[in-house]
Amino acid sequence: MKKLISILTVLLFTCGILIVDACKKTDSAYATTPLVILVPEGFPALADTYKNNPITREGFELGRKLFYDGRLSADGNFPCASCHQQFAGFATLDHDLSHGFNNQFTTRNAPGLANLAWYKEFHWDGGINHLEVQPLAPITASNEMAETVENVIRKLKADAAYKDMFKKAFNSNEINSQQMLKALSQFMGMMVSANSKYDKVKKGQETFTSAEQRGYQLFVQKCNSCHREPLFTDQSYRNTGIAMNSVLKDVGRMGITKKPEDSLKFKVPTLRNLFLTGPYGHDGRFFSVGAVLDHYRSGVINGPTTDPLVRNRIRIDDFEKADLTIFLRTLTDTSFVKDKRFSQP
Repeated sequence: MKKLISILTVLLFTCGILIVDACKKTDSAYATTPLVILVPEGFPALADTYKNNPITREGFELGRKLFYDGRLSADGNFPCASCHQQFAGFATLDHDLSHGFNNQFTTRNAPGLANLAWYKEFHWDGGINHLEVQPLAPITASNEMAETVENVIRKLKADAAYKDMFKKAFNSNEINSQQMLKALSQFMGMMVSANSKYDKVKKGQETFTSAEQRGYQLFVQKCNSCHREPLFTDQSYRNTGIAMNSVLKDVGRMGITKKPEDSLKFKVPTLRNLFLTGPYGHDGRFFSVGAVLDHYRSGVINGPTTDPLVRNRIRIDDFEKADLTIFLRTLTDTSFVKDKRFSQP
């Protein structure tokens, strides 16, 4: 009988430990709040970016804090947002090339950030094939943020606020580069721009003016092959007849593929928020939309890899140029650049 009591006592004591331990685990764990990227009407299916990185409010907020934190750079002066400013459509306002560490400049124009969850490749040359690893390039580039991943993680681990945010986002006491990149990806993936006048017209909420309608018809005839609706890019790489920059000597896509047929080919940029994201081109050589249109009208330089769609230039007279410019303004999404979800916390 005493032996049975002893066994029962041990069992009860063991169960008690397990119950207490389970309670502790429950208390220390955080429930995350799922977020969903709402696919706008008419948009294609999302890229398979978040299969292993489900978006949560906690991960998104952590990503937002990281995006605006200068400590991701060597001297603390260059957060992601220094090159990607919200009021400029997350591009760099009025700069052909962006400022980087130690008074250096980037070698390419900073593109506007929007609708990245639909993209399969990134950078002007497509050298990055997943949004989750894209931040590594600017963080470690000596002329951009000029930091090492190890140093960034060390700085984050020393910050009590980050310790709490990482734990809430990933239910782990560990802070590592994988989590940091996942959080940044969650933040950037939620940056959907689809509320311009163009979008409202497509949804039947507004109507184009006569000039906007004429411009839209011209766009469909002359531009839509490369700047395909509704993303306003077909995500291809093309040589649009722009001469090589004699200083930068950027060969474009060929630098990644090493194929001569990819020489001077660059990714077709989106036209969404066009009037906020200038200057234009991979090296920012065009300081106005009008200058871009003039290039296609009369400035195309034919070479071995010049795209057939522009080899004979694009016939647009002055009146058509005016109408096309008016239409392109309808792609400005003012609600996107004022959305406090994407602003500095």
